[in-house]
Amino acid sequence: MPSETKVPAQIPSTLEAWVKLLDGVRVPVPKDSHDRVLSAINDSRRSMRDIAELMQGSPALVLSVMREANHSANASQAEPAESLEVALNRLGLGRCAQLLGRLPALPRDDMPPVLNQFVQISQHASQQASGLFASRLARLWQEIHWGSLLFLSPLWPLALVYPALLDAWELRVIHKGEVAAEVEHELFGVRILELCRAVAEHWRLPEWVTQGYRLLLEERDLLAQVLTIARAQDPLEQQHRLDAEAGLRRWFNQPANTVLLANNLALAAQVGWDNPHLLRWQLLTALYLQTSLEDVQNQVHQQAAQSARRHARAGLFHPAEALLWPWQHRRQHPDMQAPSPPAADELERWRELCGDLLAQPSRFSNAVHLSTQAREALTACGFTRVMLLSVDRVNECLRVQQTAGLPREAMALSLPTVGNRLFERLLNQAAQLRLTPDNHRQFSALMPVPLRAMLRSEHLLIRSLAVNNQVLMVLLADQNARPLADLSVQAFGKTAQCIERALATFGNRSA
Repeated sequence: MPSETKVPAQIPSTLEAWVKLLDGVRVPVPKDSHDRVLSAINDSRRSMRDIAELMQGSPALVLSVMREANHSANASQAEPAESLEVALNRLGLGRCAQLLGRLPALPRDDMPPVLNQFVQISQHASQQASGLFASRLARLWQEIHWGSLLFLSPLWPLALVYPALLDAWELRVIHKGEVAAEVEHELFGVRILELCRAVAEHWRLPEWVTQGYRLLLEERDLLAQVLTIARAQDPLEQQHRLDAEAGLRRWFNQPANTVLLANNLALAAQVGWDNPHLLRWQLLTALYLQTSLEDVQNQVHQQAAQSARRHARAGLFHPAEALLWPWQHRRQHPDMQAPSPPAADELERWRELCGDLLAQPSRFSNAVHLSTQAREALTACGFTRVMLLSVDRVNECLRVQQTAGLPREAMALSLPTVGNRLFERLLNQAAQLRLTPDNHRQFSALMPVPLRAMLRSEHLLIRSLAVNNQVLMVLLADQNARPLADLSVQAFGKTAQCIERALATFGNRSA
C-alpha cells in the first residue's frame, strides 16, 4: 500500500466521513503506465489524443485526471468533463505532469489485489458497453466508454484502504444471500449505493455515472416495471406494453442507462453465468436493444472473451474463465472453500507440542504456561482463530485465558454461564459441538452477543474439557469462518484429548 494512504484507526460510520476519507486516498497507478504517460507528456511530438490513448491502460490514472479536471476550483465550465480528452485539455500538459508526480506508482505485481479486481471489473464493464451499445449510439461513444469505466470508481479507493470490508460484503451478500442493507450498515455504517453516489457527486464524475446511482436509489420502481415488461416472451407484446407507457419508454431508453446496464452485466457475471441477477440485466439489455435474450447472451459472452484477452491478469478472476465451466457452476468465494491442510512442518510441530502436553511429569510451571502450549498446538494444526476459556465457578462465568487471531479486546471477555443453555450443556460434562451452515442459526442464537460478534462463523468447533468429570476449560476454534479442513478437525479432537491429559497431570503435580 502506498505510504500516502494511511488507514484510519476507526472505520467511518457516516456518509460525510466516508467521502472525506475516500477523497483523500491517492489510488496508485502501475509504474510502467505511469512512466509511459509521463514520457509522452514530455515529448512535444505526441498529440493529446496519443496521451489519452496511453492513459487508457491505467483506469486509476484516468480517474485522477478526471477528478482533477472536474474539481470546482479547476473547472472553468459548469458541466463536468465527460471524456478524458476534454479533461486533458482543461488541465493542460504541465498540470498533468504535476499530477503524475503526486500519484504513487507501483510495479504491477505490487498493486493491491482487491483494487486490481475492481479495476478489472470496470474494464470488463467498459468492454460490454462498447460492444453492446457504442456502435448503435456512435455519436455518444465517448460518454458510454468513460461513464462505464468510471461507474464503479468510487469503490477503488475503498478497495485500497479497506479491502477486507469489501471482501466481507461480497461473501455475505453475494454468496451467502444475507440482507444487503443489514450487512452494509454493520460493515460501513451506510449503504454502498449511497456512498458511491455521494463520492461520484463530490468528484464531479460524468453525469451518466451519477444518473445511474440515482436510478438505483430513487427510481427502482420504474426499473421494476420495465423488468416486468422485459420478462414477457413475445417481443410484440413487449413493444405494445412499452407503447402504452410512453413516459416509461422514454425513461428507459435514455442513453445514460447503457452505463448502468453494462456495469451490472459485468458485476453479475463475477458470480456465474447462470444466476438470476445476471438474467435480469440480460433481459433489460435485450429490451433496450430490442433484440432477443439469446442474442444478448451471445454478445455478452463474446464481449467477456474480448475483455479477457485485453484485461485478464494472473491471480485475478475474469468471468470469461467461467464460460468453460459447466453452465450451472458458480464461482465460490475463497472463504467458502476449506483451506489447504496444514503443511508437513506444521504437523510435525503440532506433534511436538502435543508430546509436551502428554509428558509426565508435567513440564508446565503454571496454568498460563499450559494454556499457551494448548493454543500453539491448535494453531499448528491449522486453526487461525482460537479462544481458550477457563471456568470460574465462584463467579459462574467463563474467562478468556488465551486467544489467537482475534482482536485484543477478546482477552477482556467474561461470559456469564447461568441461564445460558449452551454453556450449561457444555459445563455439565465434556462435550463437543460443531457449528455448520445447517445448524448455525440454532446454536449461534444461544451464544452471548459479545462472543458471537467476536467469532462470527458458520464453521466453528466448541469443546469443553473435563478432568475427573469436572469441566475446567472450553475451547473454540475455526479457520477464519471458512469450511473446516477434515485433517484439522481430526487434529482438533486429538489436541483436546492431549490438553485434558495435560490438565490432569498438571493438577496431580500441584496436589
